[in-house]
Amino acid sequence: MSDTPDVDVFLSGLLFVDVVFTGLPQAPELGKEIWSDGLGTGPGGIANFAVALSRLGLRTGLAAAFGDDFYGRYCWETLESGEGIDLSRSRRFPGWPMPVTAALAYDGDRALVTHGLDSPVPLDDLAASPPSCRAAVVHLTEHEPTWVREVAKAGGKVFADTGWDPAGAWSPRLLEPLADCHAFLPNEHEAMAYTRTGTAGQALSRLADLVPLAVVTRGAAGALAVDATTGETAQVDGLHVTAVDPTGAGDVFGAAMVAGTLSGWPLADRLRFANLCAALSVRGPGGAPSTPDWAAVAGWWRDTSATGDPDLSRDYAFLDDILP
Repeated sequence: MSDTPDVDVFLSGLLFVDVVFTGLPQAPELGKEIWSDGLGTGPGGIANFAVALSRLGLRTGLAAAFGDDFYGRYCWETLESGEGIDLSRSRRFPGWPMPVTAALAYDGDRALVTHGLDSPVPLDDLAASPPSCRAAVVHLTEHEPTWVREVAKAGGKVFADTGWDPAGAWSPRLLEPLADCHAFLPNEHEAMAYTRTGTAGQALSRLADLVPLAVVTRGAAGALAVDATTGETAQVDGLHVTAVDPTGAGDVFGAAMVAGTLSGWPLADRLRFANLCAALSVRGPGGAPSTPDWAAVAGWWRDTSATGDPDLSRDYAFLDDILP
């Protein structure tokens, strides 16, 4: 890997348009209409991770498929011009409509409805020649993308994420690509299902045998992790905020972990910073639109310091050293 990589972080994955309705009084019922008190629209899917990385100051490259419809043009313009993300390895496909997800947020969570057609080309084709990078992000499937091994061989740290298995199989085969990864960042339900364990701690122990950096997220309850490269273990509490929409919070957490790891922060500080960024993101509708930048982090720290909360002042004192 060259001394000056093409980008700091490279990503490839499925891109969606998210339309988020917040503040619903209850789930929709057949034959009835309900009104939401909030609405957000923006690029979703892998874009949540990419936007979060870029807003934290990391040069970010994305390989994804875009349609040439209104939503495709909107997403391309938002990511390239609005967020400064390198789309040189992305492609626009005439006649292919962008996948769209509607998120309905109520009772502290959200339900998702998605429409989309298969990508016109395999994502592997878009990322076949990855740029030189310090880190990469991959969404695990049973088929390991060929570019992941290239990044790892060149010295880049590969951070892996996964998602819900609608079939309920939770095949351990999906974890085989972790052999080429530096980190794995599942939530506790995914971690326990894939490792066939009963607690987040037990799942973490199993995953720590597979990757140098194993992290299990627990939503509002915080996160726990093991970093074999530094010999650290850590478990931190979550932050209590008024949640409007949790869409993309896991991606924001992961992006903050990438940023902290590349900066060499202590493991506990990385977890707290990731919890903070994820917590700030759920205060507004949509994943990418509500992702915090450094100004938002600084604003939270300024307001928190003014309250004089001794626990938060102690736990987040490291922000004084890292805020730009």
